[in-house]
Amino acid sequence: MITLMYFEPPDFDKLIEWSGDEAFLLQWSGPQFTYPLTTDQLNDYLNDANDKTTSTKFIYKAVEEDTKQLVGHISLGNVDRYNRSARIGKVLLSNDHRGKGYGKQMINSVLRIGFEEFKLHRISLGVFDFNTSAINCYERVGFVREGLIRDARRYKDSFWNLIEMSILEAEWRRIITN
Repeated sequence: MITLMYFEPPDFDKLIEWSGDEAFLLQWSGPQFTYPLTTDQLNDYLNDANDKTTSTKFIYKAVEEDTKQLVGHISLGNVDRYNRSARIGKVLLSNDHRGKGYGKQMINSVLRIGFEEFKLHRISLGVFDFNTSAINCYERVGFVREGLIRDARRYKDSFWNLIEMSILEAEWRRIITN
């Protein structure tokens, strides 16, 4: 089992270690960060985050409950309190913790925060079409594909397609009560 806790400066080294090469960094972080990931970029990332009354982004680390080991990272951003919507991003698991169900737990935990604590109505995300393991995870927890943005992101001499997905509060509530 994992617990989501706020991401803090002492966690920077672990995220930098996991950030990977240029292509991998772009895949999980989008254009937010540039390669190589640095502590300065992460300090900027945390700026104005995690204040329940004023922030529009909430940045979490996933901690394995038994070992207290940091296993992943996830954010809930673009929080729009009026429209009751937000966007999941920066989903990353350490190499040692992939394929063990932690990704699904992280998504379910951030959905619970969004729908129960922030009273959101809609939570969306974007995932590149070649990331089939992530797509399968998102669909298993109830996300619905809304569309494909063709050639959404350029990486060197190629372009990547982005699948837009979302889940509504009522859909999520049906899933957790069954």
